[in-house]
Amino acid sequence: MLNVITMVGRLTRDPEIRRTNSGTSVGGFTIACDDGRKGPNGEKQTLFMDCNIFGAQSDTLVKFFHKGNLIGVTGRLTSRKYTNSQGQNVTAYSIVCDHIEFIESTAQMNANSGGQAQGTEKPASEKQPVEDSGNLETIEVDEDSLPF
Repeated sequence: MLNVITMVGRLTRDPEIRRTNSGTSVGGFTIACDDGRKGPNGEKQTLFMDCNIFGAQSDTLVKFFHKGNLIGVTGRLTSRKYTNSQGQNVTAYSIVCDHIEFIESTAQMNANSGGQAQGTEKPASEKQPVEDSGNLETIEVDEDSLPF
């Protein structure tokens, strides 16, 4: 059996962090992903997935990611069942993340979060120019030999 899920979406709120009794960090966040289907009135459908991540990655998540940032997550899908206050049985799904990934550059993250991201990218004044070595080869590829 295989239980692997990969999703890319935008954070719906700033990630939250809490600690277990043993001191392990647990980061919680929700991502919004386009479903790819249209609703009955032609509107886009959006999935909202609750996510959790443990350990040092949760500290990184809280430090660098903010509401609106594009994030990629890989992990496993989990479900839990409970009875709500109206007596209805409810099944809630979430992702336990093994890996999170920056999908946007720091500049894009700053623009989407209103300048809140605290990335490690250097300001333009401190960046070293990249020199063109001129040693790039041109490779001709027949389109029929491409696997896609």
